[in-house]
Amino acid sequence: MLESAPPALTDDAVLGGRLRLLQPARGHRAGHDAILLAAAVPAAPGERAADLGAGIGTAGLAVAARVPGLSMVLVEIDPGLAALAAENARRNGLDDRVSAAAADIGDIGRANGPPELPADRFDQVLCNPPFLDPGRHAASPDPDKRRAHLPERPRGDWIAAALRLLTPGGTLTLIERADALAGVLADLDVRWGAIEIVPVHPRPGAPASRVLVRARKGRRTPLALLPALVLADVAGRPSEAADAVLRSGAALPA
Repeated sequence: MLESAPPALTDDAVLGGRLRLLQPARGHRAGHDAILLAAAVPAAPGERAADLGAGIGTAGLAVAARVPGLSMVLVEIDPGLAALAAENARRNGLDDRVSAAAADIGDIGRANGPPELPADRFDQVLCNPPFLDPGRHAASPDPDKRRAHLPERPRGDWIAAALRLLTPGGTLTLIERADALAGVLADLDVRWGAIEIVPVHPRPGAPASRVLVRARKGRRTPLALLPALVLADVAGRPSEAADAVLRSGAALPA
């Protein structure tokens, strides 16, 4: 139990102070992508959710803080970050329904996998998979930042893990670079449907920089392109919609 941040950690506020997070002072840090991902998860009270590649738990904790009665497992391969995620759940009074598991996504949802991550039991899975192209981006010398940004597993492995965990009709929500959308859709094979896409634009008139994608296991409903989220106006001021998400923890329309 950590009552204050050790020198290698910082104690930071997100969601306008609604969450306090301990995180490494160096390496990958909590950012807007995790909060945007959390806002796109269409979770309901009493559901069961898993955050894959949770890091210190930012996205999963943001969902749990917004949805009363939701249970959440924060899944992170790095045991140190998984321990921080568990501590962040405790510090925010969410540890009665949020836990952390140090696990590889290749093992979850399998007969010999972690017992807290059984197959076909989760209503929601969210993930922010590493999405920099190693052929176009130099690897960071920091191992935590390198693991967070450059994929050691293809995106399809993350989607396959979500498929194992979800109940029939359960929802996968992920965030990706906008220029990777074609690859995301290719990885969402015939076992997925009811795909919804929310483009995220940095400002009016600018190309989308991110896409939020939702897909449901075993559904056949056609794809839908939903209204875009624009983060700032032409002067760089946060938009009303972005402010509601990033500061107040509001959900995007489901």
